[in-house]
Amino acid sequence: MRIRIDAVELPGRTFPAPADKPVATYDNVHVAVQRRDGPAELLDPQPGDAMSASWTLECAAEVTPDGVVVTGPYVQHRMGLRFVYLSWGTVDAAGVFTMFRRAKLMLDSVPDEVLAAAVSDGLLVGRLGLTDANGGPLCARVDPPHITWTAESVVRS
Repeated sequence: MRIRIDAVELPGRTFPAPADKPVATYDNVHVAVQRRDGPAELLDPQPGDAMSASWTLECAAEVTPDGVVVTGPYVQHRMGLRFVYLSWGTVDAAGVFTMFRRAKLMLDSVPDEVLAAAVSDGLLVGRLGLTDANGGPLCARVDPPHITWTAESVVRS
């Protein structure tokens, strides 16, 4: 199975930092999927002013008596919850990504029937906007209705 994250409404490359931070603004902002247990291992960083961004994650799904359990190199598992981290950070002149916040795309809030269909069809798609109510990068826990989960068929060759 695969998970594809389709994002729109990215917040831009520059915006004010909170007053308690050592910088006045965050510049050259990018967003990427964080590898499990590897905050510095990022999948395909995208500029914060892109029209859209998309990431496809390889994963596995196991049907258990308690439901479907999704695992994979980019699926986090903390305190019994499974989710995907979108990490926001600045990229300096040397290309170094420095994270300043994250969004948790909660896989545990995918409707059961959608997850079951994704296991069967091969693809779970999460669609969301990445700008929060204040115009900055979306962060914290992300559940429906802020993300829409659907199952789609994978075209196999």
